[in-house]
Amino acid sequence: MGKSSIPISLLAMAGFASGSSMRMVDPLLPMIGQDFGVPTASVAVVLAAFLITYGGGQLATGPAGDRFGKIRVAAFALMAFGTCTVLAEFAADVTQLAMLRAMGGLCAGAVIPLLMAHIGDTVPYEGRQAALGRFLTGNVLAQFIAGPASGLIGEALGWRASFLAFGCCAAAIGLVLAARLGPAMWARGGGPRGAGPFAGFARIFATRPGRLLMTAAFLNGALLFGGAFPFVASYLIEGHGLNAAQAGLVVAGFGAGALAYTRGARRLVARFGETGLLLGGGLGLACVLWTIAAAPIWWVVIPAQIVCGLAFYSFHGVLQARATEALPDARGTAVACFAMCLFMGQTTGSLVFAAIMAAAGYSAAFALAGAGMVGLAVWCSRMPRA
Repeated sequence: MGKSSIPISLLAMAGFASGSSMRMVDPLLPMIGQDFGVPTASVAVVLAAFLITYGGGQLATGPAGDRFGKIRVAAFALMAFGTCTVLAEFAADVTQLAMLRAMGGLCAGAVIPLLMAHIGDTVPYEGRQAALGRFLTGNVLAQFIAGPASGLIGEALGWRASFLAFGCCAAAIGLVLAARLGPAMWARGGGPRGAGPFAGFARIFATRPGRLLMTAAFLNGALLFGGAFPFVASYLIEGHGLNAAQAGLVVAGFGAGALAYTRGARRLVARFGETGLLLGGGLGLACVLWTIAAAPIWWVVIPAQIVCGLAFYSFHGVLQARATEALPDARGTAVACFAMCLFMGQTTGSLVFAAIMAAAGYSAAFALAGAGMVGLAVWCSRMPRA
């Protein structure tokens, strides 16, 4: 684990708390709308408010981590996110809830990038992808657990109770992280101010490897996070007649493949190397997307989703590891820049692929995303490392 005194298991728990913030509201939207007397569609602003600050806040949180300490800022961010989430249970209308979720998104967005940057600081590069894989176990489990758990709490005790439970969980993990950091958590001041909060971003884009890596992050977000992944459940419901619960279970197969990656990342890196994982993972994703596009029956998507999780993290894991090395003296900024480019790609891809699906259908969109992944995989496998 390198010279860090903080176990990766605790970092993974912090990643779980932050990752849960993304999924906890999804099953609660109808309950929130009913409670406030508005259509469910009107509650979607709560999701948008969170995502905008989660992505845009990287401009500030990355440099803050480099200036004041990555673990320190991440711990403060978790405690602040937990507080905002607990306060959200007292929201009197959708506007108040959206404002609190926006504040929570700003805080939650600091956690995973800064903890990844901390791993970059403390784990040698040859073991970093395996360490990042272990860390990502928390985020993967969040995708599995957060939505169903939040829905169950909401059904039993009301949507406000779900906010209370997840908020207390995040704040408690933040406190444990702060306690593990010790007196340094509460010390005044920080590191040298440097050339300004945006100087690190400029340095990344000033180099060719940095520009290529951030472009790859953007395209990855556009083709997968925004282009293909969000629409698989809708495709199963509208194209194959499944209900929402059944579609959710099928899509959850992605998490099983992702967990397989987190447990085997070290062996995969040793066996195939970064170039092999970029090429094999990317081409595997293309085959998965084409399989989903041509699926004659819904159950074909189950093994496809499992392979998708493994292939995605094999591909994406290399890019993440390289992001931690893009700016060694300001890793918080570098990983935040990577996350921001990924988010911008996700936003762009969701708009573009929604239009494609409206014009040509789900299958055409998945097939197009698969073709894009072939090009991206080949290009990334030849991309120089920073």
